[in-house]
Amino acid sequence: MAKKPSRRRSLNVLFEESFKKNWDRPALSNYNQNTLYYKDVARKIAELHIFFEACGIKPGDRIALCSKNQANWGVAYLAIMTYGAVVVPILHEFQPANLSHLVTHSEARIFFVGEAIWNTMSEMEVPGLEVVVGLTDFQVLKSLNPTAPAVMSEMEARMNERYPGGLKPDKLSYYVDLPDQLALISYTSGTSGFSKGVMIPYRALLSNIQFAHEAEPQMDCNSRMVSMLPTAHMYGMIFEFLFEMTIGAQVFFLTRLPSPKVILEAMAAVKPDTIIAVPMIIEKIYKNMLVPFISKKRIKLMLNLPVIDKVVKTKIRENLVQAFGGKFGEVIIGGAPFNREAEAFFKRINFPFTIGYGMTECAPIITYVHWNKTKLYSCGKAAPRMRIKIDSDDPKKIPGEVLVKGDNVFLGYYKNEMATKESFVDGWFRTGDMGVVDSDGYLYLRGRCKSMILGPSGQNIYPEEIESILNNMPYVVESLVIEDNYKLVALIYPDFEQAQEDGLDREQLEEKLNEDMMLANLELDQYCKLSRVEIVDQEFEKTPKRSIKRYLYQRGTNA
Repeated sequence: MAKKPSRRRSLNVLFEESFKKNWDRPALSNYNQNTLYYKDVARKIAELHIFFEACGIKPGDRIALCSKNQANWGVAYLAIMTYGAVVVPILHEFQPANLSHLVTHSEARIFFVGEAIWNTMSEMEVPGLEVVVGLTDFQVLKSLNPTAPAVMSEMEARMNERYPGGLKPDKLSYYVDLPDQLALISYTSGTSGFSKGVMIPYRALLSNIQFAHEAEPQMDCNSRMVSMLPTAHMYGMIFEFLFEMTIGAQVFFLTRLPSPKVILEAMAAVKPDTIIAVPMIIEKIYKNMLVPFISKKRIKLMLNLPVIDKVVKTKIRENLVQAFGGKFGEVIIGGAPFNREAEAFFKRINFPFTIGYGMTECAPIITYVHWNKTKLYSCGKAAPRMRIKIDSDDPKKIPGEVLVKGDNVFLGYYKNEMATKESFVDGWFRTGDMGVVDSDGYLYLRGRCKSMILGPSGQNIYPEEIESILNNMPYVVESLVIEDNYKLVALIYPDFEQAQEDGLDREQLEEKLNEDMMLANLELDQYCKLSRVEIVDQEFEKTPKRSIKRYLYQRGTNA
């Protein structure tokens, strides 16, 4: 007899209990627009469950989801998960061809999508897709199933039949999941040759949500959160959305580009209890708001005077805290390396921030400590239910690859057994990051042993994908894509002889390469477009296997 799922360890049961308890509280808001209460979200979930049944969807079937951050994205996500289907959240910044590939690769039967995004896609490229639903008002945009449009148009009658007298809290009954059951597939890339579908089990989501409960115990049903990171990525998905739904908190989706101005405006209005951020946002605030102030001669002098410096630092800290709403417990920074100068200054003024470390494959948390226990330039200690070790003869002094094991670790890569096998050693997941661990267990990252670049909002950028395009350009012998101060730069070793034969001097050659780079950018997703081309005079240094020694050309993000 099959083992009956435990409600105590079920993530969907947490959602069910939260909805029942917080029925009349606000749940999902589009900032400065509409708000859905928990009872509104519950009704929409019930309607979509009826829709899934009519479409023949079964637990384990894939349902894709793609749009900008918005309340209805959250509704669709919760409806898919609480039905027992597998969520396939896709970043809306992918190019249309990449979106089509991922929807097809995941074998999604239904696709919830922003109408503007769907209008850029070709139906011919997603032949296996049965139903497409717009996220503005959940209307069917395409259907190979004649039942689907009719079900949506008859939804009120079907709801009255299913729930005579209306949907009440005691009528909620969501799918009870198992710990190792597949919950979602998160794609780390949009190009077919390099796509990796990270298979996240329910235990990993539940462990991360339990971590959030432990790390931020002050948050409850009265808490508010500003969602400014991409909800399609694990960092924002878990800590700006899913965790909040389990405690009855209210989430405000920005619904527009999260510039520092927009973010600070929202923070002042919402007054969130915790702030989740990527380094770029905090660094821009540091450079735009603080550097001009602390660079003044008078302030510099005061910061170097005993007693007075404490007064000045306290004032700076108070103003910064108020700028972020004045109510938060801490700012948790992750997703990319943090500028060391900014980190040192925030530490100096005792600003309540901490730097965590994680990966999509760990849904996402690997290390963290509360802000008042942080160490400068460290990303904390192993999170609860996680272990880390350094693949090095002397883990305290000699950097080695960071290996992790625990509840947060994924199941493997979807349809990619080779990549899955290569990512584990003796049951430990190989992160591809290099680091050391001190005697207290604090992790200090030293760089990447893989070539992946983390984008400003936590997107995964694979330089090989871009280089494969550049290497097909005229006059390009070989290329190397690097990150320089959060911008992608193409280092190109050109065919000087051919250029000379064609009558191009160095300046004209560089101009031609930059023009072709702009054409290459048309094929790339927004977050991985190139900023410029730089010509190198010699062939890139190689390993015996003729692979470029990438580490020799890295510049980092703190230039």
